[in-house]
Amino acid sequence: MIKFPQLCVLGAALLAAGCVSQQKYDESQQKNAELEAQYQQLNASMGSEVQSRDVRISRMQDAIKVSLNDQLLFPSGGWQISEQAKTSIAKVAKILAPHQKNTINVSGYTDSTPIGPELMKQGITSNLILSQKRAENVQQFMISQGVNPSLVSAKGYGEENPIASNDTPEGKAQNRRVELTVASSGAGN
Repeated sequence: MIKFPQLCVLGAALLAAGCVSQQKYDESQQKNAELEAQYQQLNASMGSEVQSRDVRISRMQDAIKVSLNDQLLFPSGGWQISEQAKTSIAKVAKILAPHQKNTINVSGYTDSTPIGPELMKQGITSNLILSQKRAENVQQFMISQGVNPSLVSAKGYGEENPIASNDTPEGKAQNRRVELTVASSGAGN
């Protein structure tokens, strides 16, 4: 049988286990402040792209997400980055690279349209492969712009995780995208 003094000690131990140390709290606040500063810089720098809807920037709890639509990035059915996209991605890299502490995950997505014969001839046999090539090209370009190679990764998701219906041309266009997720280290990216 547990007596009252033992129960108090047990309760105090359980409460202490759920608490965050001041140091961890301060570190979390600092990472949050760094992300917020980068978010503000990205919004300021990418103003015209955001207004034209080529780029969407959103702030999440422990991350920033930058979504680039495929019309800005790639020719239809291709994976080579356009000159206009290079300009936009270079702006992002210029903000993130100088004192980079945060990881950048480059995620590529496609619509549900099956791969055509032209891409098949080039060895692109699925939307998953196409999205991976697109993500890798964006990753490599960011590295060429000074982003730390050890803090950036690329993954293609093909037609997974659509953000709109693939039943309309507009929906398909929204689903063809690349997302850059900037997350503080240890933020469960």
